[in-house]
Amino acid sequence: MILSSIHEYYEPKELVGKTCIAITNLPPRPMMGIASCGMLISAVHEEDGREGLNLLMVDNHIPAGAKLY
Repeated sequence: MILSSIHEYYEPKELVGKTCIAITNLPPRPMMGIASCGMLISAVHEEDGREGLNLLMVDNHIPAGAKLY
């Protein structure tokens, strides 16, 4: 399970069917009393004078688990 604080930037329904890039082999880290074992990779930038966040995603035809180089 991966916990992240992206709700400010994304609604859950926006991510359904998307393939995000994540690191999934991290040791468990307690967050809000739940163990998070990975990290979503994102780019942070300034947008309209405030911080914006974009999850890095791949095309839909790339299968989950594909290797990144």
